[in-house]
Amino acid sequence: MSTISIHGPEFLTFSTAGFRNHKKSRTIKASWTMAKDSKPSYTRKKEELSVQIPNPATTQFESSTPSDLRFDRLQPSDQELDQEKRLQFGQFVAREAVLDEEYWTAAWLRAESHWENKTYERYVDNFKRKFAEQEFNAIKRRCRGQNGQKCMCIVTVKKEVRNVKRTVLKSVVGTLDLSFRYLLHGETFPGERVKTPLFCSINKTDPNRYGYIANLCVAKSARRQGIASIMLHFAIESAKSDAGVEQVYVHVHRSNIPAQGLYQKTGFEMVEVASPQLLEDQTYLLCFKT
Repeated sequence: MSTISIHGPEFLTFSTAGFRNHKKSRTIKASWTMAKDSKPSYTRKKEELSVQIPNPATTQFESSTPSDLRFDRLQPSDQELDQEKRLQFGQFVAREAVLDEEYWTAAWLRAESHWENKTYERYVDNFKRKFAEQEFNAIKRRCRGQNGQKCMCIVTVKKEVRNVKRTVLKSVVGTLDLSFRYLLHGETFPGERVKTPLFCSINKTDPNRYGYIANLCVAKSARRQGIASIMLHFAIESAKSDAGVEQVYVHVHRSNIPAQGLYQKTGFEMVEVASPQLLEDQTYLLCFKT
């Protein structure tokens, strides 16, 4: 007869550098007693075995939390960032986000925008924080190409005034995502419902590549200053110069009249053939031809 007892204390080892992976392993101690008949008496042997079982390491983005961010970090100057591609207007600058703190602030702006008209709900602050944490990790995955697509997180920041620097959290006042995608085989616009083979392919040729804008939002305190319009212009110019795309698309909700006016004023036109298919989603598809 054999008896087995298992004890499983867990030991965690964490990396000391930023968002690196941490490894989690569990030590299992197993002891058993073996009994063997040998005529007049029993001979018993007892052995102990210690086994180290490594658990699969979590990816750096799944384990990332805002706890390692420096919320008091000062916004770097244009000279410190050394970014050639940026668009200045008035007291603001539109450019690509480069700091984790900028990603986080962009994610928080999106959470604020998402829950803007739902302040009456219970636990809304908890919902916003959870939304922001998920969006923060999603932005990092997209911008580092983990989804197989090139993506830029564009932000608008306040410029320095008389050499007085602000923190990143107080500097970022607007954000949007610009991604570069390809039409599926048979599509003439993104999301078109066409009859395709079960295993359809992505037509990765230049004429089938397009830009796509999403998650456009501006902080309440900075609205009606042309920030959204300037970010759209910057995104369109980036799409032309970085990827050479000829079309940039955006979806907008049918009830969002101000957003529709903004896009049409910028030069976007409604894709009429897409409207019947998007009726159920209550959205319009708009296109800017570069």
